[in-house]
Amino acid sequence: MHRLTRTGGTAELLRWLAGRAEGWAGLVGPDGTVLHAAARTAGAMVPDVAGLVAEGASALTERGVQAYSVDTGAYTALLFPLGVSSPGVGDPGAPVLAVVTPRPVAAGLATLLADVVLPLSLCLQAETLERKRRRVDLAESRGREAVLHLLMTGQLSIAQQVAGALRPRLPDPVRVCVVECSGGGRDEVARVCADADGGRSWIVRCPVYARHLILVMPAEAAAPEPGAVPPDETVAARVGDCVVGVSEPVPLADTATGYRQAFHALAVARELPTRHARFGVSPDSALVVGPAGHRWADELLHPLLTHVPRRAQDPGSQELLATAASWLAFSSHATEHLKVHRNTLAARLRLIGELLGLDLHRLADQAALDLALRVRSTPAPACTPEPAQSGSPASGTSASGTSEPAGGLDAILVRPAVRDWADQQLAPVLGAEETLRTWVRCEGRIGPAAAELGISVPGTRKRLTRLETVLQRSLLRPPSARYDLWLALRSRDLTAAA
Repeated sequence: MHRLTRTGGTAELLRWLAGRAEGWAGLVGPDGTVLHAAARTAGAMVPDVAGLVAEGASALTERGVQAYSVDTGAYTALLFPLGVSSPGVGDPGAPVLAVVTPRPVAAGLATLLADVVLPLSLCLQAETLERKRRRVDLAESRGREAVLHLLMTGQLSIAQQVAGALRPRLPDPVRVCVVECSGGGRDEVARVCADADGGRSWIVRCPVYARHLILVMPAEAAAPEPGAVPPDETVAARVGDCVVGVSEPVPLADTATGYRQAFHALAVARELPTRHARFGVSPDSALVVGPAGHRWADELLHPLLTHVPRRAQDPGSQELLATAASWLAFSSHATEHLKVHRNTLAARLRLIGELLGLDLHRLADQAALDLALRVRSTPAPACTPEPAQSGSPASGTSASGTSEPAGGLDAILVRPAVRDWADQQLAPVLGAEETLRTWVRCEGRIGPAAAELGISVPGTRKRLTRLETVLQRSLLRPPSARYDLWLALRSRDLTAAA
């Protein structure tokens, strides 16, 4: 009996009792509702068991006794309340153990049932507490996920208000760390992460990738006193099958940028024996477009920013902006991030494309939208100042053929600061960029790129994996660097054609 309580819980105990009684065993509520039940696998089924135990449970509750039996022509129902805390005192709302057995009742069965009441009560209480604990854990996990979502969409003040009820407080500035775990070990790795930095990091189970943990760490936690090991390196060393990528220090408001950097570092870390990497120093494309880039982004996004839904249930401007950012970052996985159906996501993307006049199936337009959203979330004073230029085009058309606001994306991409940024992005593959150019030209799809290169799909995938290590960017899994690479290649091509 005690062995079954430890190993199988309530279900195994009831199954064992049903076998001993050669009939039916279950837990019923005071009103006769069957909560858990088990029946003997062999032999005839007990007729009208629900009505029989409901009658007994009702009588047991009304009389307030510690045991009750109901006889029919062929069966006997034995009932014992589980909520007895002391002799003669019971909880009227507690479940009732009910066993239906053929007549005559086997010798010693009533005594056996009286003995099983205590372990069954404890087992039921333990299972109830475990369910409550899981609900609390789920609620906290969803709360942390909501805070991360607010940070990723730039809603800093709301995120801080929501985070005020949880611990620890949101740090500022931060480093974002992405830990890739194996199998179902994410909870254990989360405990290791909490121990490594004394619970100072904001730990979130990634809603998109089931094997990922996202840590929003205080920036100084990654640069401890001399001789101390940073928490992210401690996690990589202590958990033998995890991989860790870490961002540069970023303001809390730029958590989305930090996440992209950490994700790119994770792609590099997979190829390193230490299983740990930090994002290399490289400016974000949104920081080099200057004031002209801000004007271009504002004009491109204006129809989306001013959109007013026709019906109350339709998505508004902020919801569409969040949808666009999530889809650009996570592709089809945005359904898990946004908690929406794939048809809802597709409908929103169609509306966004119509409002902006973009074809979101084209990598060129995806890159333009991604840049515009990042520029909009970047403070203008942080951008590279606009130098005096002459001969720059005043208007233009995107590579996808769509009309753009005055100045155009091409006019932004020929700025000196952007050209320098593009050279820095492509420097690791300079002179050997055939695979990269082909992959970008094929909209970031491996199959068409393999056909154009004349090699197999696995061969193309291996080349791109090697490029991930060389470029220190993620290419094959979103968030992917393909938007920045398209912009960099476009900038180089425009400069060469000038």
